[in-house]
Amino acid sequence: MSNFAFNNPAFQQQDPRNVATYPGGPQATQGPYTPPPAQTSAFTHAGVDAATNAHLEGMYAAPPAGAIETDRMTVEDTVWKTAGLFGILLVTAVVGWMWTWSSAIATGQANMMPWIIGALGGFVLAMVVTFTSRKKVRPGLIWAYAAFEGLFVGGISAFFELIWPGVVVQATLATVSVVGVTLALFASGKIRASAKMTKIVMIAMFGYMAFSVLNLILMWTNVPMAGGAFGLYSMDVAGIPLGLIIGILVVFMAAYSLVLDFDQIQQGVRNGAPRQYGWLGAFGIMVTVVWLYVEILRILAILRGNE
Repeated sequence: MSNFAFNNPAFQQQDPRNVATYPGGPQATQGPYTPPPAQTSAFTHAGVDAATNAHLEGMYAAPPAGAIETDRMTVEDTVWKTAGLFGILLVTAVVGWMWTWSSAIATGQANMMPWIIGALGGFVLAMVVTFTSRKKVRPGLIWAYAAFEGLFVGGISAFFELIWPGVVVQATLATVSVVGVTLALFASGKIRASAKMTKIVMIAMFGYMAFSVLNLILMWTNVPMAGGAFGLYSMDVAGIPLGLIIGILVVFMAAYSLVLDFDQIQQGVRNGAPRQYGWLGAFGIMVTVVWLYVEILRILAILRGNE
């Protein structure tokens, strides 16, 4: 009801005791009737205070608002997203493993199609996610990327396992160890991302990408110097395989990339980024962990090949 209605005399009910004709009412010489002041007791104040305190205690006891309620990025929500992506990866990794393994049993030769399809599909989707995420985050593309990466990881793992039995377990344990140590050091504040180190690592990563592309071209063209199982990686430098030297450097680069991933997630949470950006944090961690696993797998294969 509006203020106009309250100010209208028609809505102002008069007390009949203010009228002189009311039996026992005030006389004309007397002033208007004044009701006695409301009496409050200590019980009333105590009841109000108790209700207020109970309400406040209920507010403090209630769980804090999570990512769903606030629609903001949180560490816990990003962890769950990361776990979900790795769950998808493991499922399709089993498919890639069984595909490669069954073909090896049936024909005596491992089928390379699973990890080739997975690598190509994962690369294309990674590029799409990376260059379109500034406008809109598409979780479906990230799920599809995880599925292709699982096919790649399962296929290449089975391929390596057929040649060097036990190498997959060793690579998995080494990868988990590197990720765990890196996360522990970051959580404790022992290592942090810096602008200078990030620039150095980025330059090294581009150099490594150029080297990898060159190595593939040399292997495809059957250049003698790249005729080993891993191309230029099989070359010896002062009696040490070049792949081992490069592999160790790449493991350090991948570990630092994990630090960058953790730092970006932390910054996103502090800045109140929308919840959907947790998918990008999970995506970054998956890209780095898969890269780390493949590099460790290759290092162990090179060491096993020189035994």
